Amino acid sequence: MDYPGNLFVVAAPSGAGKSSLVKALLQIDSHLDVSISHTTREPRGQEQEGREYHFIDHDTFKAKIAAGDFFEWAEVHGHLYGTSRVAIEERIAGGQDVVLEIDWQGALQIKKIFPNAMLVFVLPPSWEELAQRLNRRGEDRPEVIAKRLSNARVEVAQARHFDFVIINALFESAVFDLKTVVHSQRLKYAAQLRSKPAVFRALDLG
Repeated sequence: MDYPGNLFVVAAPSGAGKSSLVKALLQIDSHLDVSISHTTREPRGQEQEGREYHFIDHDTFKAKIAAGDFFEWAEVHGHLYGTSRVAIEERIAGGQDVVLEIDWQGALQIKKIFPNAMLVFVLPPSWEELAQRLNRRGEDRPEVIAKRLSNARVEVAQARHFDFVIINALFESAVFDLKTVVHSQRLKYAAQLRSKPAVFRALDLG
């Protein structure tokens, strides 16, 4: 179904800077809203309920799956993550542009449901830099970091299935690149037709 709002999906391996990039983008783009995912993992660092994630237990998550509450869900690093169906549909149906921060499995699921969604994959500049970033965070035990780096090999290989790829070597440049992707999508003919149908009708376009 065509909605007036645009849907952007950003995925990346842990440590590539996905959350920081999206947060920076939201600060400079007032027309963009973020969808808060549900997860069964515990909060990390300064994370708060309803800000970074909705933190729920495993049984509640499974109940939401059974009820069809999620557009997509996946198991990542041993924890479950899911995207609310209602939260996405209401916003883009109302003309709001929405960005999702999810893993590659969820991103590809979303693309099947919303063919107009733009998928963006964030890559680190090197494996060495990714390892250094994970260690600098100081949030995970060494064995957890090792698991994340191992999983990153699989995750990075999925970048070829995405519409855009941003290499986060210099943060400011990566933010600019992400902003460019969003702005470019809004200016596409199909996106303008969905968001401003009255103008196109007035000009006998369609």
